[in-house]
Amino acid sequence: MIKEDTLSFTGYQKFAIFILALTQFTVILDFMVMSPLGDMLMKSLSLEPSSFGLAVSAYAFSAGISGLLTAGFADRFDRKNLLVFFYGGFIIGTIFCGLAHSYVALIVARIITGLFGGVIGSISMAIITDLFVLQQRGRVMGFIQMGFGASQVLGIPISLYIANYWGWEAPFLMVAAIAIMTVVGIIIKLKPVNQHLAAQHDKSAFLHLWHTLAKKDYRIGFSATALLSIGGFMMMPFSSAFAINNLKVSMDQLPVLFMVAGVSSLIIMPIVGKLSDKLDKFKIFAFASIWMMIICVLYTNLGVTSFWVVIIFNILMMMGIMSRMVPSSALTSAVPETYDRGSFMSINSSLQQIAGGVAAAIAGMIVVQKDKASPLVHYDIVGYVIVFISILSILLMYRVSKLIKRNLKKATLASDII
Repeated sequence: MIKEDTLSFTGYQKFAIFILALTQFTVILDFMVMSPLGDMLMKSLSLEPSSFGLAVSAYAFSAGISGLLTAGFADRFDRKNLLVFFYGGFIIGTIFCGLAHSYVALIVARIITGLFGGVIGSISMAIITDLFVLQQRGRVMGFIQMGFGASQVLGIPISLYIANYWGWEAPFLMVAAIAIMTVVGIIIKLKPVNQHLAAQHDKSAFLHLWHTLAKKDYRIGFSATALLSIGGFMMMPFSSAFAINNLKVSMDQLPVLFMVAGVSSLIIMPIVGKLSDKLDKFKIFAFASIWMMIICVLYTNLGVTSFWVVIIFNILMMMGIMSRMVPSSALTSAVPETYDRGSFMSINSSLQQIAGGVAAAIAGMIVVQKDKASPLVHYDIVGYVIVFISILSILLMYRVSKLIKRNLKKATLASDII
């Protein structure tokens, strides 16, 4: 039985939440900013939708490969040191993105950024799992993933504003500057996270990776994450191009659209986090998924639409997306054992990134644009594909929920015997 006082956060835990949320903010903004800059990039570099989809996928695929390569080592080092190393590489890659002036240079820079940035989320998740009990993680995930909303409230509007004045490269330099200040805070204030080292059994990193992949329960968690990512990433790369060319949202209105959606997510995520600590996490996830599927189909079938109607649809969409992310992250974090957490989170993050890259590439092949000013065609098909994938996600997340309840029951019985 968890004592009530263990459910409140200590001062240090609050700092850990803040610094990890800030870390997530920069990593998410670096990836998310590609979407609102999409129309600008496609017109500036004369890109086809398929080429832009590849630019988005370059980060995701390299991040996925990096996660798999480092998974075997993820539980063999102090998690703080790993975070500092990979975050430093992410900063260098992001600076290169800001210095890129051609499509090829941008692709190379995105690959470098992905190699380092793709591992940061899994390291953060492992730190969270080490520092917080399951009954706290819904709230923690709600705050950590507020980085997603903050990137839309502050990061994306500011990025679009400076991109309009100094070019599409400028937002990446801004992200790098924020990340540099963040890594200094991590180095100075974050304590070593190394309790997991005492529980290690595998001497070989490759053997540790293999043992993690071989466990059936883990594979269910991996599959659920991959499907969830495919459904979540398919609409995103072309969201700004769709808003501008199909819905006739102006470039001046675009920052407002992202800001309003971001504010709504900042309000929604802490609420969903608290609810997921009190109610059944899977039920919240399932309801949010159904909600998102309905809004997704309606939105992708819109034509020229009033700006205020577009804003309402984006708020409703964000409610569904955020309400899926928080409980699914909390559920997935409970799957691995202590000595597998780093490896599990690395593989999970890797599959998430690869799935996102596949989704962006597939969306790029589905969506067609005749010329720079033409509406996107077949975006509605993307919406229908998302519905099908979301149904599969619900089924897999149900299995994750069942195995977690089973494991908790076993742990309770074992503690009662002791």
